[in-house]
Amino acid sequence: MWLAGTLAAAPPVPQPFPRPEGSRSTETLSGPQTPPPTRQAPPTPVPPPATDVPTQATLGVPIYPAATFLASFDAGQGQRYFLFGTPATYAQTVSFYRTALKQRGDVVFEEPPTHIFEIGRFREESMAFPPSVVVKDYTWGGFGGYLDPKPVGQGTRYPTVIQIVPPAPGAKQ
Repeated sequence: MWLAGTLAAAPPVPQPFPRPEGSRSTETLSGPQTPPPTRQAPPTPVPPPATDVPTQATLGVPIYPAATFLASFDAGQGQRYFLFGTPATYAQTVSFYRTALKQRGDVVFEEPPTHIFEIGRFREESMAFPPSVVVKDYTWGGFGGYLDPKPVGQGTRYPTVIQIVPPAPGAKQ
């Protein structure tokens, strides 16, 4: 009789909080009857098929000749930004864009070296980011470069990464 009273007075088994939407687990002495929720890895950016790799014509700005397309991301408000890795040094890449865009651009950060070239007027009402070309040094501080994990094996490291944000489609300059 004493054992039955002890089992009835045992505290309930804790349940996960908050409970997953729509789950109805039954409390028993052995715990919840529903399996615990599984964690999903966040989606990784995948470059579009080779036919959709951006070009100078589609972006409206030159792409460094030795650059490799890495990925594109939704910037919001109808804009995308495009990342390219290059084996060239930061100084070589900045020099290329100074000549190609016929402007000096601006140093955004000295450490790590980051340079921006504005290629259009920023309109807050229709753009998430200013149209620009940003060049960043990924070897600063002794790092081996930006690691592109997509290739099989060791991956490719790029000393310099170029981010191109073309104007939103239909945006007036």
